[in-house]
Amino acid sequence: MPAAGVAAIVPAKDEVPRVVSTVAALRSLPEVELVVVVDDGSSDDTAAWAAGAGALVVRHPTNLGKAAALQTGVERLAEEEQRRGVAPFVLLFADADLEGSAAELGRLCRPVLDGAADLAVANIPRSASSHGAGRVVRLARGQIETMTGRRFEQPLNGMRAMTREAFGWASPLASGWGVEAAMLVDVVRAGGRVVEVPITLSHRATGTDLRGQLHRARQMRDVSRALVERRFRSA
Repeated sequence: MPAAGVAAIVPAKDEVPRVVSTVAALRSLPEVELVVVVDDGSSDDTAAWAAGAGALVVRHPTNLGKAAALQTGVERLAEEEQRRGVAPFVLLFADADLEGSAAELGRLCRPVLDGAADLAVANIPRSASSHGAGRVVRLARGQIETMTGRRFEQPLNGMRAMTREAFGWASPLASGWGVEAAMLVDVVRAGGRVVEVPITLSHRATGTDLRGQLHRARQMRDVSRALVERRFRSA
């Protein structure tokens, strides 16, 4: 069976026109052989624009959340691998609003492709990151360090590359916005090698308006739930 490279999985909701430049940047990477966009219940033409940019697109009729979108993307990828008769691709998870900066993600894939890591997480300079050092990040960082003995600067960063074996260790994925924090705990506990890779990316920052505050509240809920579940699972 021929060896495969990297497949990018891109969850997207209402990302016209940003998704076009994001897909184009990902497809420009020599490591990336396939881009799968999961339209998670968009009310705009995200699916059509992503397909026009060259992505393989699968659509949720309603919004199911980030974890469900990632799972759907990997399942659709597995179907495509079987159709092509290729070995499993390395996974690259990328946000749909990265636009041209997604072209920097090749650096994130290298430790996994070179066999030096099972999971590589982007560590974005804080000036360019929407995560900063907010309450949810501090909560996740402290809880993950308590459970694993590892400190991660950006435990909630969604840009990450990983082997399929590592994805299996993290499955079933934690729901909603808890998926990234839970993934770190699961992979480290399974003995996986996890690295953070400094990389400059740009995307929309979460605002301070009501919408932004509601997003942070949902994120806090999901992250707290996922980490509590893993704490009890360990006990």
